[in-house]
Amino acid sequence: MRLKGKVAIVTGGARGQGAAIARAFVSEGARVAIADIADEDGQALAAELGDSAFFCHHDVSDPESWSKVVDETNERFGPVNVLINNAGILIFGTVEKMPIEEFDALARINMRGCFLGMQAVAKTMRRNGGGSIVNASSIEGLAGMANCTAYAGTKWAIRGMTKSAAHELGPSKIRVNSVHPGMVDTAMTRVHGGDLAMEFGASKVALKRVGQPEDIAPAYVYLASDESSFVTGAELAVDGGATATHAFGG
Repeated sequence: MRLKGKVAIVTGGARGQGAAIARAFVSEGARVAIADIADEDGQALAAELGDSAFFCHHDVSDPESWSKVVDETNERFGPVNVLINNAGILIFGTVEKMPIEEFDALARINMRGCFLGMQAVAKTMRRNGGGSIVNASSIEGLAGMANCTAYAGTKWAIRGMTKSAAHELGPSKIRVNSVHPGMVDTAMTRVHGGDLAMEFGASKVALKRVGQPEDIAPAYVYLASDESSFVTGAELAVDGGATATHAFGG
C-alpha cells in the first residue's frame, strides 16, 4: 500500500482524470475527499469507493469552500497531507476573438483555484509535519499552441506557482510538483471534436494514441507517496511523447 496513512483532497475528483486519481489513491490505501461541483457523479464515486472516500461539493474559486473541504476532511479522516489540484476547464479561443468572460473563467478556475488550494492546505500540512501538493498543469504549460493562449497562460502560471511554492514551503517539508498531461480521452476533451479530435491527437505523439485517465493517475500516486520524498519543484510530463519533439518533428 503505497499511500497508507495518506489523507488526500482531489479536486475535480468526480469525473475523468480526477476520478481515476481518486480510485488509484484508495486502491493504494489513501483516504480521499472527492471535491467537485458535479454532485451526482461525485456521490456515486464516493459510494463506489466505500468508507475510504467521501464527496464534498466544492467550488475551487471560493476561499470559503476551500475552508469547508479542508475542515471536513480533517474531521473525517485526520489531517490532510496530500492535495491534488486537479480541477480545471478548457476553453479554446483566439487572441483577437476570445471574450474576456471566457478568459476570466479560465483564470478563476485554473489559476486562482490552484493558488487557493495551496493556501488552504499549507497551514494544516505545516502543523502536521509536511505533505505533498500536486498541481495539474498541461503540456500547454510546457509549450504553446494556436487558439490556446488563455488556457496555456493559466497552465504556465500553475507551473510557475508550483516552483515558487516548492521553495517557500520546502522548509516545512511540504513538497509541490506539477503534472503535465497530454491529450487524454475525457469528456472535457471530447467536447472539442469527439473521435476526430482523439484521432488527430493520437497522430501527433510518439506512441500514436491519446492517453486514458488511468494512464495519468500513477504519476499522482508516485508524487503523493513517500517514494518521491526528494522530489519537489518538478514537472512531470505524461503525454505519450508529445513534448519529445519540436514543430518539425512528429
